[in-house]
Amino acid sequence: MTELNDQALLRYSRHILLPEIDIEGQTRLLNARALIVGAGGLGSPVALYLASAGVGTLTVVDDDVVELTNLQRQIAHDSASLGHGKAESAARRMRAMNPDIRVVPLAERLEGARLAELVAAHDLVLDCSDNFATRHAVNRAAVVARVPLVSGAAVRFSGQLAVFDPRVETSPCYHCLFPEEGEATDGPCATFGVLSPLVGVIGSLQAVEAVKLLAGIGPSLGRLTLYDALSGDIRQMRVPRDPGCPVCGERR
Repeated sequence: MTELNDQALLRYSRHILLPEIDIEGQTRLLNARALIVGAGGLGSPVALYLASAGVGTLTVVDDDVVELTNLQRQIAHDSASLGHGKAESAARRMRAMNPDIRVVPLAERLEGARLAELVAAHDLVLDCSDNFATRHAVNRAAVVARVPLVSGAAVRFSGQLAVFDPRVETSPCYHCLFPEEGEATDGPCATFGVLSPLVGVIGSLQAVEAVKLLAGIGPSLGRLTLYDALSGDIRQMRVPRDPGCPVCGERR
């Protein structure tokens, strides 16, 4: 296990001052591995905050390239990144913020066995994608590997956040909340538009829950947080586990 040196003790001193984290929790972060699926609007604040928080190994996966329309909200990238891969662009920013962590950029679209392999190799997965199919694929892989999943979504003025932990008997999974065969649909920001700071709010909340999980602080399980940026309302709903869920029901 990697220990905190003097420089790390200074860098993370504001975390260490928190009794809920302290040196033990910060050491856990330093030895943790997190997988970030998507380096766009949600993935940008997630990547930057987890890098600055000292999560030891961060794998960022995105097969897209930076376009001018992205710069309205995807704060990990800038004008010099135009035309470059999002995963590598985000990795450059992360390394500049914290050269003491390991950042692994992957310019690929995760699916099938490769997705399952990567999820199983990490302690936590953060779904920062922008489509329903990817969210369900990531959820299935997380359930099989028994890896916690922090899920976020944002479109127009509406954002949502949920934490799922298949290691916990009572925790639902993403499919319990949004069945694939149901009527729930979504679409990318290119279709519907999105308020730029909204993805920062939801991505930052994802980072909060990730740090809590990796540092050994109890996560906010079994709740869906809904944020309406237009009205300013924040609502939370209890989400029970579906014992008949075809994804997580059989693995309990």
